[in-house]
Amino acid sequence: MSRIMTGKRVLITGASSGVGAALARQLAAQGAVVGLIARRRDRLSEVLDECQMTSPDSAMWVADLGDTATVGRLALAAWHALGGIDVLVNNAAVPKRRAVTALKPDEVEAVMRVNFAAPMRLTLALLPRMLARGSGMIVNVSSVAGRLAILHESAYCASKFALCGWSEALAVDLAGTGVSVKLIEPGPVDTEIWDRPDNDEPSYRGPKVAADEVAEGIIAAMSSDRFEHYLPNLKPIVDAKNADLDAFIAGAARQ
Repeated sequence: MSRIMTGKRVLITGASSGVGAALARQLAAQGAVVGLIARRRDRLSEVLDECQMTSPDSAMWVADLGDTATVGRLALAAWHALGGIDVLVNNAAVPKRRAVTALKPDEVEAVMRVNFAAPMRLTLALLPRMLARGSGMIVNVSSVAGRLAILHESAYCASKFALCGWSEALAVDLAGTGVSVKLIEPGPVDTEIWDRPDNDEPSYRGPKVAADEVAEGIIAAMSSDRFEHYLPNLKPIVDAKNADLDAFIAGAARQ
């Protein structure tokens, strides 16, 4: 087992289930100190208990990242409690599968707060400290939906496209500072996001990747020199879309 993360302090959002929980468990098993953030105290406590078996200094914070006014303070509280943060993993996300003709503005803004504004605020809160130290890493877990439009996913796609653009510009601005940026583009992952209430049925019916497999890919990305990582590798589909966007839109609309 790789020990490259031993002693690293990693703050993970959306850590009570799915990819976030899998990532926390794997990192803790490799000797990292993990800070866990999520809304559901009971589920988060279960993940923390598992992590503390191999990483006793790990900790958790129960928070709703949709309450963006508190996110900056949360980030600083985690920094002080962990004695600094080496890696911030912005993983938390909420869906909103609904035809755009049925969407309400408040629903779109709620998705944007969790999926984009919270990562932005966490990053901006921690960045001055990482820059002063001369080291750090921001890992933004976007989605292939941040590169491809998906039927009835306009709110989710908007938030993930925003996270992709933010991450790219962040990487440009931070080049040479010692603070690196990684952009993760998972495909369909077998998590609770498919079963959330108040969402239309997903149009996708194909295979899904296990959360543990995506978590392994994120850990590998942390030690890579590359910026963007597709898990699994759906980049050829994105490249085909970019080569003929009109054809892609016509095909996607027929799903």
